Amino acid sequence: MTDILFGQSYYLRFDPKLYASMQPYPPLGSLYAASFIRQQGYSVALFDAMLADSETEFAAALDRTKPRFAVLFEDNFNYLSKMCLMRMREAAFAMTTMATERGVMVIICGADATDHLAQYLGNGASYVIRGEGEETLRDLLASLTGKVNEKPETISGLSFLNAAGEVQQTMPRPALRELDSMPFPAWDLVDQDRYRKIWVERHGYYSINMVTTRGCPYSCNWCAKPIWGQRYNVRSPENVVAELKYIKELVNPDHIWFADDIFGLKPGWVQRFADLNEAAGVKIPFKSLNRADLLLHEDTVPALKRAGAHTIWIGAESGSQKILDAMDKGTQVEDIYGAAQKLHAAGIRTGFFLQFGYLGETREDVEKTIQMVRDLMPDDIGISVTYPLPGTKFYERVKNELGDKTNWNDSEDLAMLYHGPYSTEFYRQLHTVIHKEYRARKTWRRLGQLRLWDREDVRQIGAMVYHTLTLPAARAKLNALERVPQTSVISLKAM
Repeated sequence: MTDILFGQSYYLRFDPKLYASMQPYPPLGSLYAASFIRQQGYSVALFDAMLADSETEFAAALDRTKPRFAVLFEDNFNYLSKMCLMRMREAAFAMTTMATERGVMVIICGADATDHLAQYLGNGASYVIRGEGEETLRDLLASLTGKVNEKPETISGLSFLNAAGEVQQTMPRPALRELDSMPFPAWDLVDQDRYRKIWVERHGYYSINMVTTRGCPYSCNWCAKPIWGQRYNVRSPENVVAELKYIKELVNPDHIWFADDIFGLKPGWVQRFADLNEAAGVKIPFKSLNRADLLLHEDTVPALKRAGAHTIWIGAESGSQKILDAMDKGTQVEDIYGAAQKLHAAGIRTGFFLQFGYLGETREDVEKTIQMVRDLMPDDIGISVTYPLPGTKFYERVKNELGDKTNWNDSEDLAMLYHGPYSTEFYRQLHTVIHKEYRARKTWRRLGQLRLWDREDVRQIGAMVYHTLTLPAARAKLNALERVPQTSVISLKAM
């Protein structure tokens, strides 16, 4: 028997777009929690939904490990978990039922459960942990196992149903400030061979995930922060390099994804990290998400290069200053241009996250963003539409326009959930138009480097020709959809 079976409800198999790209990462939130709780003397096991085919594999894990508690500790470092996708919520409910049918108490920690307490508790979870999670889980388990006399009703950070069937919440728990005190994630619970095989076969290298921070202090008014709120805490560069040494010996990855909301925000942190990395000889190529304005500091980009930065993603969002200001983004369009130019000059690949559909957006704003992509030609782009999540100022502005569908089914959905500037069909077509033009331009710029005897290069040339020939028709369709009124709330309810 096992004391606690940890798991999460994000199944790569249930997300067609991400399943096609096949870049799986272990559930870092679950691994931190498992490591922390194991340190308290409990035996732990991991169910990794990321690589599972369906929830039935969770049932098999329950039968195999026979746990006292099932803890769905969602990966709060993964933006996909923060998006609270409907298919993953359904999976969490199914997993909860499987556990309770076996007499196993279910405890859940995650963004979606925090936002929808009544649904999760009503579907069989005994407790929902609000906020960061590890310390609250430690205290709850100590109470439930009789290690202490404290009752769950007095433990900060908990939600549960009282005797009347009503949701009861205890006081919030402060965020953990001393992140260096946390043990490293329980990497020994992960099927490294399976992850490595997938990565090497599909991409030619093996990437794993790490974090150096928790939270974000900025106030973008569409960004949900149900776990850490406005709080931001950071590990020391020394602690991060120590983990890199540990990971290199244990896993020996070829690449790291730093899954921080913002990497290297603290002044001097990146520079110190680069120095320690070089001295320790553990520099591993990595990707991270950085703010455009912070990249303009004189020595930041050179330090990122020294530290091993391979790809830096920027939350560019829009090429329209009007939209950036409306979002309370706190950056200037000029910052995006300057940061991208610095990164390219340093030989660091650049990715842009773009967001369309914000309140007040016009076709002119859309075209400014497209022009920004043309001007800067990042190495990759990600496109989304504004997504109303509880707890944000944006949500409060549009909540009366929401229909029954308040979350996407998967990350490819791109449905406009509120009465935005244009219809869902417009933004899905915009996604197509931008990608056609971007991919054609990207291949055209590399045409002199492509080899006609290489099958993959020939495929890219063929795709470039196809995108170029079909782009005018795609743009014509987009222009027609611009004149179609936004999908009504009644239609949204039918989706």
